Amino acid sequence: MTSMNDLIQINDRWYVSATSARADSRTRVLKHGEAFAVFDRLGDIQPVGFGEQGLYLDGTRHLSRFELGLNDVQPLLLNSAVSRDNREFSVDLTLPALSGADYALASHSIHIRRIKTLDADGLHETVTVTNYGGAPMPLQLTLQLEADYADLFEVRGRHRAHRGNPLPVRCTASALTFGYLGLDGIERRTRISFRPAPTRIGPQQVRYEQTLQPHDCLVLKWTIRSTPRAHPTAGARACHGSLPDNVLYSSNELFNDWLARSSADLDLLTTQTPFGPYPYAGVPWFSTAFGRDGIITALQTLWLWPELARGVLLYLADGQARDYDALQDAEPGKILHETRGGEMATLGEIPFGRYYGSIDATPLFVVLAARYFERTADLQTIRRLWPAVRAAMDWIERDGDRDGDGFVEYQRRNEQGLEQQGWKDSGDAISHADGSDARAPIALCEVQSYVYAARRGAAQLARVLGDVPFAAEQESRAQALRQRFDEAFWCDEIGCYALALDADKRPCRVRSSNAGHALWGGIASAERAHRVVRTLMARDSFSGWGVRTLARCEARYNPMSYHNGSIWPHDNAMLAEGFARYGHKNAALRLFTALFDASLHMELARLPELFCGFPRLRGQGPTLYPVACSPQAWAAGSLFQMLRASLGLHFAADGSQIHFDRPRLPEWMDTLEIRDLRVGERSVDLSLRRHANDVSINVLRRQGNLQVNVRI
Repeated sequence: MTSMNDLIQINDRWYVSATSARADSRTRVLKHGEAFAVFDRLGDIQPVGFGEQGLYLDGTRHLSRFELGLNDVQPLLLNSAVSRDNREFSVDLTLPALSGADYALASHSIHIRRIKTLDADGLHETVTVTNYGGAPMPLQLTLQLEADYADLFEVRGRHRAHRGNPLPVRCTASALTFGYLGLDGIERRTRISFRPAPTRIGPQQVRYEQTLQPHDCLVLKWTIRSTPRAHPTAGARACHGSLPDNVLYSSNELFNDWLARSSADLDLLTTQTPFGPYPYAGVPWFSTAFGRDGIITALQTLWLWPELARGVLLYLADGQARDYDALQDAEPGKILHETRGGEMATLGEIPFGRYYGSIDATPLFVVLAARYFERTADLQTIRRLWPAVRAAMDWIERDGDRDGDGFVEYQRRNEQGLEQQGWKDSGDAISHADGSDARAPIALCEVQSYVYAARRGAAQLARVLGDVPFAAEQESRAQALRQRFDEAFWCDEIGCYALALDADKRPCRVRSSNAGHALWGGIASAERAHRVVRTLMARDSFSGWGVRTLARCEARYNPMSYHNGSIWPHDNAMLAEGFARYGHKNAALRLFTALFDASLHMELARLPELFCGFPRLRGQGPTLYPVACSPQAWAAGSLFQMLRASLGLHFAADGSQIHFDRPRLPEWMDTLEIRDLRVGERSVDLSLRRHANDVSINVLRRQGNLQVNVRI
């Protein structure tokens, strides 16, 4: 077992170095539809560590302990791996030297292999125990089992004054059934069936006893099925294979490993809803539909996988708020922030059953709709979405800008809801230069950029649909916002846009990564953009592993915080695309390289939700933030966004042309193949080769009249 001395606790959060022994015992994840499971590296579920291990369904932990033991000892780990496609988790174990009254076992004589899969029929495990010793081995294999039926928010630390009642455990010769009657009146059950039947079976322990002859093996199988229930995404199911396979291949095998893991993680997290595929945000804390996360993941992968964007848009349009509801922070036209199942959401103990406390999901929804049309020319879907787009723009004009100053602000209506409603939504994320809290209502820097992009995108769609007056109005409002934004947010003394404006319209004069999103949305002037790039790539902001959420010269900087000095892959991908938009390709490539280097130190080559913002040191990897979601959808999507930014890749709205604007490849990638890049019924295979200051592109195959244009 790992010593707790490897951990550092600050307030209620834990931190660990990527090179510590504790980092080697991180969790393994399987997911299918609404169910997911979190194990330790030995394949167990234990009530230890950070407490997130378990088998979950619809916001409830159905199994809180599932621990394998042999002859009253914990097996020793040989190897632990999730398959490249995330569908199978396998573990190899052995035993130390053991002796009893009638046997003596040399170390490493027993091999145990555990193979787990999760599908629509439940969680399945096959255990094979083989005796490679020279003498018979009396074997006692045990399983310790518990089911606490904790709501996910309880697992995260939320206290409940009252809970439902556990039901008596049902035992048969070959099965155990746990049960729980919630305060919501819903009965949840978990049935574990065993093949062959155990020697002994009880409410908390199952035991097999058998003498294993030399070179003989024992094969055990069990299946865990949990009772499902209705959920806002009823009909959701796994969506494996949706991201096109083998589309990208580079000359760098380490990059290919990162690419394969990112693709598999997106596939794992994507669930098929009645409206199409939707990327759930992350495991374990955010395995559900989030508006902002889904939109950004769809934007990241749009150039390769437009079907995902369509699924996200249709899902969110269907869930768009129609009425005012203060408990849900809902207002007509507002786009969903998140939806949750589970007992606490059903009872209203948390407001997140269907919650709209996000200030940026609504303009980003419009941006995604416009970019989806640019990528696909799918006018039929845009016509279907247009009422939702108009409702979103009406919300921006009405409730988004309550004081009529031209900026979109937020202030929560429900005290249980999110205090901060941008992507940096921890309570301490928005502050002034002296470290004091910014008072709501708050106008965030990046949100104004998203609104600017939304107005321009809505104008483009309106022209396509023949609504010329609306298009002209949105273009005019976009230009007015750009001018007003520059006047109100620019802080020359810090070479950056202010993080936000508070209730008194005072700028929060702190250097934050939010300013880089002004480049992503296009609201920044070229002169300001140059200063922002220089500020964010200076040592106070750029750690060597990426740009920090908050510069280390700021009062609230803490490299171990969630939003005040940490590094988020998706944030850096947004910055890279913004930098490239304004011609700063070298800076974009530095960010791409930083995240690639970080992936080399991450287990499974998987970038987590975030990691700590300590400076990069020679010979050491990034410092992990151990309660980060991993996998996380927009972290997995970051690779695709940074590659697109480097290549300057975009599509003509009529579906006839692919454009590469001043394409570049990082110095660690000599060649890249893009196979079967599809635009409607047309497609091409491309071969790219890096040169000193540009990239040459050859068309290997072309189907249909699809033109490839390269601007050097």
